[in-house]
Order: sequence, then structure tokens, then C-alpha cells
Amino acid sequence: MCNEEINFSLWCDFVERSFLENEFEELIKNNVVNAATSNPAIFKAAFLGSVAYQKDKERLAQKSAKEVYEALAIQDISLAAQKLENLYKQGKDGFISIEVDPFLCDDAKGTIEEGRRLYSLIGKENVMIKVPATDAGYAAMEELMSEGINVNATLIFSPKQAQNVVEAFQRATIRFKDNYEGKKIPQGVVSVFVSRFDSKLDKLLKELNLPESKVGIYNAMKIYDLIESYNLTNVRTLFASTGVKRADLEADYYIKELLFKNSINTAPLATIKAFIQSKEMEEKTLTKEHEEFFELLEKNDIQMEKVYNELMNEGLDAFKEAFKEILNEL
Repeated sequence: MCNEEINFSLWCDFVERSFLENEFEELIKNNVVNAATSNPAIFKAAFLGSVAYQKDKERLAQKSAKEVYEALAIQDISLAAQKLENLYKQGKDGFISIEVDPFLCDDAKGTIEEGRRLYSLIGKENVMIKVPATDAGYAAMEELMSEGINVNATLIFSPKQAQNVVEAFQRATIRFKDNYEGKKIPQGVVSVFVSRFDSKLDKLLKELNLPESKVGIYNAMKIYDLIESYNLTNVRTLFASTGVKRADLEADYYIKELLFKNSINTAPLATIKAFIQSKEMEEKTLTKEHEEFFELLEKNDIQMEKVYNELMNEGLDAFKEAFKEILNEL
């Protein structure tokens, strides 16, 4: 369901050993997905819930919890990178993301060191190092990209975060071109989180008799418009957190509503399967309706800056908690 004509990509927001060894190949072969993403919550579900890791955990029993985590994660990311390598060589995405330790979110130096180390240990060009969009993160992602490392900037909720990321990528690209003339330019994606807005605000919107399940869509459109305005050929908008949270929405709602040219949607496996079955592939055209919508929210005293900050803090806390639980269990 990737569409080369409009440069739309569908990435799988799921990593687990037995899936990578079997079904993932079919999804790639059938042009359903052309890349994948991971995060601490995904690894938590895999490492603690799948029997596929039991032998490796026994083999690594004498290692520290973080060493076990990294060994399991690197093995999965390396396997995914291998499966996606041909797509990458053809210039059809082919990326797999791995996130730095979320507890480094306010430590630029630590993030840079860990990003370099993970990229080197995996040893595959088509790996993206995932970095949260914090003040420290902007500095880290600029440095990593300037060295030729692909970067996935994550946990983006506000237009200001997106602007900071794109400008960091822009500076990094200039630095890279100056220092590595003729080399392949590293790629960056700006991961805009979508469904969490609606989970937080839909109840309030219903009470105010305002349209529900639209804040995430319109906010994503606003940020997409901003990113596209920079016209950077190595930077794309990635719509993340696109699994639905309410039963009355179509399972692929956040894919179909954000099907814009030059964009990526990374979705859970169930969401991808629903999208395949619906067979709807209608490109969306960006309008300015999101501007009117946010004016309406402001008139009803919904303060988006407060919502942005709350969602960012909740997102960081969730990744930290998942990471902590993995280490405790391992």
C-alpha cells in the first residue's frame, strides 16, 4: 500500500523476533510496508511477552539488565535492517529505527554517545537513531545527522517542536555536505504523534459540542504544512501513534485521513491490515481548515500549548516507564 507516485510510505510500528522472521517478509514483498519503527513500549511487549527470546535471555543471564536489553534489541534491529536492505539500496526507504535510552532525554552528550554506539554496533546504513524532541534532543539529532547517521525525531506534538527539529536537520545537512562531499545524504523523519490528542480531548469536545477525533488530524496537518514549507529533500513528515483508541472509528482512520504526498505513516500491525482490507488509497489535499479549527478551540478556552506540554511529558514518562519495566524484568 506504499505509493511511489505521491511518495507515500507505510511503515510498520512493530518489532518482534518471530514476526520479523516470517510475516514481515511478506509485507515487504507485497509492497505493503517499506520500513519499520520500534520504541521502548514495543520492545517491552516483545521481550517480556514473546517466547521467541527465551533462549537468548538464558544465554545472557550473567549480563546486566541493560546489556541484555541491548543485545536483544540489536539482534532484532539487525534482522529488520537485513530484511529491508534491498529497499534501502533501491532508494525506497528501507529504514528501521531504534530509540536511545529515554532517560537520556535531557542529556545531549549522552544521547550523541549512545546514538553513535548503537549505530556502530548494528553496523547497517539503513538504521535510524530515534531521539526525543527535547532541547537536548535537538542538539543531539543535529550532531548525529551531521556525521551521516539517519535520525528519527520522535515525540513531536507541537509545531514549535517540529520547527526546531527541521532546523536542526537543515543545519546538519549543510554540515554533512561540507564535510562529506559526494556521500549519500542522511535522511531525517519528523515523527508527529496523532491519536493521543483525541484520547485526551474528545470527552471535553463532546461536552462543548465540538467535532471529536479531529484535533490529532488537524494538528498533524498543521505540522506537515510547516515541514513541507522548508522543502528539504532528505526530511519527511512521519505520522505516528496512528492506531485508533475508540471503537466507533474505523481502524485505519488515522492513515486514510493523513494520506498526503511526501509523507510516512507508521502504524501498528492491526491498523495496517485494516488499511489493506479497505483498499482505499485516496490522496488528501491540504487545505486551511485546520486553522479555523484551532481558532474554534481557542474561543472555547482550549489551550493547545498546555496540551502540547502535557502530552510530551506523558509520552516521555510512558517510554521511561516501559524501559524501566523491561530492565526490572530482565
